[in-house]
Amino acid sequence: MVSPLISPKPLKLPGAHVVVTGGSSGIGKCIAIECYKQGAFITLIARDENKLLQTKKEIEKYSVNDKQVVLCISVDVSKDYEQVENVLKQAQEKLGPVDLLVNCAGTSVTGKFEAIEVNSFERLMAVNYLGSVNPSRAVISTMKERRMGRIVFVSSQAGQLGLLWYTAYSPQSLLFEDWLKPLQMEVPLYCCCFYPVLVSVVGCLAQDKSVG
Repeated sequence: MVSPLISPKPLKLPGAHVVVTGGSSGIGKCIAIECYKQGAFITLIARDENKLLQTKKEIEKYSVNDKQVVLCISVDVSKDYEQVENVLKQAQEKLGPVDLLVNCAGTSVTGKFEAIEVNSFERLMAVNYLGSVNPSRAVISTMKERRMGRIVFVSSQAGQLGLLWYTAYSPQSLLFEDWLKPLQMEVPLYCCCFYPVLVSVVGCLAQDKSVG
């Protein structure tokens, strides 16, 4: 969903500061690699520090100049907003203002509705919704001041279609569209959401086994 009132100029990635949450694996990792290939400076955010460092090494193989930097931050973006705000402030002090924030942090639980633990619903809401709200809120003030910046939200086709065993996950995906509409009206920035199909990442593989 993109506001028809905003026609942004193409974002120039060479030298841009790109922040990717959930950047240690899956879609986030792939996006980080592609941005780095085009000359961007990358901040990777995820919980697992070891996976972050491993991903950093993989990304650095695609360097196009000796000035590029890959910064790793281990933090849970769904929990403490002040902590998220602080680490992103530190990242901007090192690599400059955020030009592109890609919210990829997410998780999923599948199974029969009555078999899914109630706390799983709560955790999904925290990770998939607040995990995007917190980083976005932390960078949006600076973006508004500069009148520059893009925010991307990664959702899922599961929310658009409604899938068997996805009673806990599908509603989370729909939240982004309803959230983006008023956000896009409020801020003079380009925000968008895309809905990829199911991908082969660790979380998805584990959940397939649980209902297979």
